[in-house]
Amino acid sequence: MIEDPLLKARTPKDPARIDPIRAGLLCRCPRCGRGRLFAGFLKVRDACAACGADFTRLNTGDGATVFVIQLTGFIVVFGALFTQVALKPPIWVLAAVWLPLTALIGLMLMRPLKGAMIGLQIRNRASEVRNDDF
Repeated sequence: MIEDPLLKARTPKDPARIDPIRAGLLCRCPRCGRGRLFAGFLKVRDACAACGADFTRLNTGDGATVFVIQLTGFIVVFGALFTQVALKPPIWVLAAVWLPLTALIGLMLMRPLKGAMIGLQIRNRASEVRNDDF
């Protein structure tokens, strides 16, 4: 009997076919899409529990933070300007509404964007370069 390779059961070492950026946005392992990427709020795990991918050499630096600041600033500035022009509330109302929203939007965007940056690193096979590497 001939064994069909497409029907073969997937082993944990066999990575799933998933877009690394999409998996990073979902805070999952960019290699297999099953394991969790973060151990804490922004602390990246040392390795994937599902496929064993090594995350120790990944470093996004401030890349995700820059995008979070830009997106949050765009949303908040234009939202506050629109609110001021359309409703003309007192300045303390704008501050009371938009300052907490600024913190909330920034915190909500940080994990997915850091995961996307890690997914980009894995997709492009980027890693830290040390002096003894070249």
